[in-house]
Amino acid sequence: MATNGYAPRTNGTHEPADFPDRAAEVQDLITAVRDLIVPYVKSADEAAATKITGQSVSTAKGLPQNGLVELHRPEDLIQKMRFSLPLKEGRGREGLLDTIQDVLKYSVNTWDQGFLDKLYASTNAVGVISEMILATLNTNLHVYQVSPALTVIEKHTTKIMADLWGFTGPRAGGVSTQGGSASNLTSIVVARNTLFPETKTKGNGDNDFILLTSAHGHYSIEKAAQMCGMGSDAVWDVAIDDTGRMIPEDLRKQIKKAKEDGKTPFYVNATAGTTVMGSYDPFVEIREVCTEFGLWMHIDASWGGPALFSAKQKHKLKGCELANSLAVNPHKMMNVPVTCSFLLGPDINTFHKANTLPAGYLFHGAGDEDREIWDLADLTLQCGRRGDSLKLALSWIYYGAAGFERQVDNAFEMAGYLAGVLTERRDFVLVSTNPPPCLQVCFYHAPGGVVSEEKDDNTTRTRAIADGLIRRGFMVDYAPGPKGSMFRVVVNCQTRKGTVDGLVKALEEVAGEVQDRCLPH
Repeated sequence: MATNGYAPRTNGTHEPADFPDRAAEVQDLITAVRDLIVPYVKSADEAAATKITGQSVSTAKGLPQNGLVELHRPEDLIQKMRFSLPLKEGRGREGLLDTIQDVLKYSVNTWDQGFLDKLYASTNAVGVISEMILATLNTNLHVYQVSPALTVIEKHTTKIMADLWGFTGPRAGGVSTQGGSASNLTSIVVARNTLFPETKTKGNGDNDFILLTSAHGHYSIEKAAQMCGMGSDAVWDVAIDDTGRMIPEDLRKQIKKAKEDGKTPFYVNATAGTTVMGSYDPFVEIREVCTEFGLWMHIDASWGGPALFSAKQKHKLKGCELANSLAVNPHKMMNVPVTCSFLLGPDINTFHKANTLPAGYLFHGAGDEDREIWDLADLTLQCGRRGDSLKLALSWIYYGAAGFERQVDNAFEMAGYLAGVLTERRDFVLVSTNPPPCLQVCFYHAPGGVVSEEKDDNTTRTRAIADGLIRRGFMVDYAPGPKGSMFRVVVNCQTRKGTVDGLVKALEEVAGEVQDRCLPH
């Protein structure tokens, strides 16, 4: 009998007992995995003190050791991991732990201070615990009957969040979704089904719908347009100014043109913290245009929304309460585990009316549109739903809103500090403002302070430096810029000043190495 490495209880006759001992098995595996996870996190903590040098950690033998990632090409990693799934008997406890050890060994350690690559970083101790609780419960948040406690927590958490973002009416609230893209998609469906109720049953019909978004808006709007049967051509870009903010007058111009062409503009996506530059659109002015033409105003605050926790930064979200819907992702700026995203709005019943469908095998409500909705899947596009709101709720309980404010303030301070240090360096030119609007700092390596007019040269240099930084324990991103690919460094709530100093030092040294390789011999 396969025991997966853990012997079952017996009743004294060498036969398996008729009751399980799953608790002991869970305890054994949690202890074993804990002994792998804690050193993994500790290695990132120990490496933090060395980041200021701009170099990788050295071992006792003086050899470089990169705690951020052991990087391999895909084909080489396949050979090293030799990952496979057993088609007969399982490999039990030993095989499980060996696989987990490989996953940790060959993954990017987002707990490392050098991870400055994307709009997220590691979670924290509370995040690890929250994932463990959700895995233990392993329930579905589609109907109240099977998830009473998590439903109460989600409804309260989304109500408080809605209030914080300025939706203060009696029906204000929201729902958790699988991510910012899902929040944006849901908002489009809600907008279409609310403004054009017949589309819920009859589809888009003869409507030639148009969605308008910032030229720097997230690509999820185009994907959503495809999923909704409108096609990506239905998404029109609105011009931005020099700081990456949507120009309201161009929005008005685009709406008028769409109407003149016989199309039906109905939805405007404004952004709080664009993906590349981190810009915040002028929400008050955009609301005025939307009101003028009767359009739905959505704010994609997936990235920059949590700035609202900061008294110093919340002015950037002025007018967010004027939106018809708003997306925010605590798993980004707030270090809550992936995924944790919300769609908020001034009237939760709008979500319900737009998305509800009769399913007597799930939803047993009386059908009153004005009732309190407790079966949360009746508000969304999905049925199976994890209790992701618990991740934010437990973090909020642990840190409090004041703790979130300190974390957000530290992150913005570090972004400003990095921009300031780069400004003082001769061979770097900022593309971002100083300080930047959000937590990403965009810049070029520019020998002698002059950015090359050759876009390909800038792109080649940027990529080569980014690759060289990984060997030193720093992972940063790059994105299309005005003159080819530029660096996009994303700090987070846990970034330290010493990390910023070490990054700049590593940037200068690696840039010098790249420059030497490019010089003619």
